[in-house]
Amino acid sequence: MASDQSKLDTSAAPEVSPSRSKAVHSGSAEVLEAPLDPGLNEDRALALLKQNDLPPEVLEQLSKNGALLKSRKVKLAMVSHPKSPRYVSVAIVRQLFTFDLMRVALAPLVAGDVKMVAEETLIKRLEVITSGEKLSLARRASGRVAGVLLLDPEARVIRAALENPRLTEALIVRALTRAGPPALVQAVCHHPKWSLRQEIRIALLRNQHTPPTRAMEYARGLPAPVLKEILQSSQLPESTKGCLLKSD
Repeated sequence: MASDQSKLDTSAAPEVSPSRSKAVHSGSAEVLEAPLDPGLNEDRALALLKQNDLPPEVLEQLSKNGALLKSRKVKLAMVSHPKSPRYVSVAIVRQLFTFDLMRVALAPLVAGDVKMVAEETLIKRLEVITSGEKLSLARRASGRVAGVLLLDPEARVIRAALENPRLTEALIVRALTRAGPPALVQAVCHHPKWSLRQEIRIALLRNQHTPPTRAMEYARGLPAPVLKEILQSSQLPESTKGCLLKSD
């Protein structure tokens, strides 16, 4: 699947001639019969799918057209259509290319449960895609996908995910709590934004990879009772915990 990304065409949908557009939009009966037209091709299907009020039964009929579903653009348009039945969208979404999954997960008009399926499919695919694709997703994908990529073994992917505008503090805390790779701890400790957040500092105090000097810095801003409670569940080395408690 990863190798297919090189074939992605990110251009806009093809222009439809006025005569074709008129034929598709000429009346409700014609619209309902359009999916059964043996001459229906990609251009005409895309013109049809631009109608936001398209009846769900038309989308269902289109989903049964195997020839049309060979088109990446048609599949993406069907999944993204606001009237597409859920079972149609979910069945098609798992067939999408990696970056089309990303687009569906970010599309404002796509139903929340369909976005969730797109994200889950994308996350499962992270194990087999290339390093370059991970890097691009880390920068551009949803916060949930970026949060998973914080656990990637490559430092450059982690750094890119930390710059994702959709990433949240809660997702970083979750990654740190899961004892993420040392590269994640280092990147967060040196990040000009995230290293200042109190909840993230507390998560770092619980992580075994946090350098003693950073742990000392973060501990100074906490009341003694709070620090003791944090260190009880911390994975820091015992020697580091002892130093933190003594310095308080």
